[in-house]
Amino acid sequence: MIRFGVHAGPQECPVAELVQLWAAAERLGFEWISIWDHFYPAQVAPDRDCLEAVACHALLAAKTRAVRVGSLVYCAGYRHPAVLANAAATIDHISGGRLELGLGAGWHEAEYRAYGIPFEAPAVRLRRLAEAVEIIRLLWSEPVADFKGEFFTLTGAMCHPKPVQQSPRIWIGATGERLALPLAGRIADGWNAAYVSPESFARKLAIIKASSPAPDRLVTGVNVGLVLSDGDPQDALRRRYGDAADAVRPGILHGSIGEIVDRVGRYREAGADWLNLGLRAPFELDALQRFAAEVMPEARALA
Repeated sequence: MIRFGVHAGPQECPVAELVQLWAAAERLGFEWISIWDHFYPAQVAPDRDCLEAVACHALLAAKTRAVRVGSLVYCAGYRHPAVLANAAATIDHISGGRLELGLGAGWHEAEYRAYGIPFEAPAVRLRRLAEAVEIIRLLWSEPVADFKGEFFTLTGAMCHPKPVQQSPRIWIGATGERLALPLAGRIADGWNAAYVSPESFARKLAIIKASSPAPDRLVTGVNVGLVLSDGDPQDALRRRYGDAADAVRPGILHGSIGEIVDRVGRYREAGADWLNLGLRAPFELDALQRFAAEVMPEARALA
């Protein structure tokens, strides 16, 4: 049975609106809420407000009671993985063991340049990501960790307290089929893709499973948009996603309730365990409530 979540960009909104959204999502029966990791807002003017991800993740953990609290995804180039490992362990304690940690290689070149962080070639960023995952797992599991890699070195490093969960799940956000997906298959507990069609999701998942040492244990998720209106959704997409509207269109749920339920079923058939609604301020709580009341029961019944 497919499970449902909400993925909310913490941009162009005050903290109070985020907290209101999270409370509504949990009350309506969503089982996952996640944040993203940007210094600048995505697809809008860079001088708009954008809240920091680790702080938002901790607040999410404190303000909810039952949902999984995730990140989709932290950029491996923005923080030393030992720093992130400690922050994530603390978030797991704040949430009582509900942490879902997502990592990615990073893509927002403007943020890298503005903050003086080297924007490396894709293959280099992916190797950095792989080392970060290895270091986080070491720090979560070993009393003392030593590591010497291409990018990072640990000497007698410690992370205490350990997470509440014995082995918190590490998700990899990736879509590149030549390098990123095979790497995700090798290192991920969970894989997430954003705004792809069911057919693309199935094709990419096959690549991941071919590289995974335990494909049957891999958990999968897809982030999609939601447009509950008649006709062509392009105007709504332009308002929310700006110049990226055409790129995200394959991963948008729109049309009648029956058509949306059918498309959710196609994602499940493609191998998605989780379907997360990607939301941006101003948050449309009426649409979220309608999705929970009319789509989620029907989609769960498909299984």
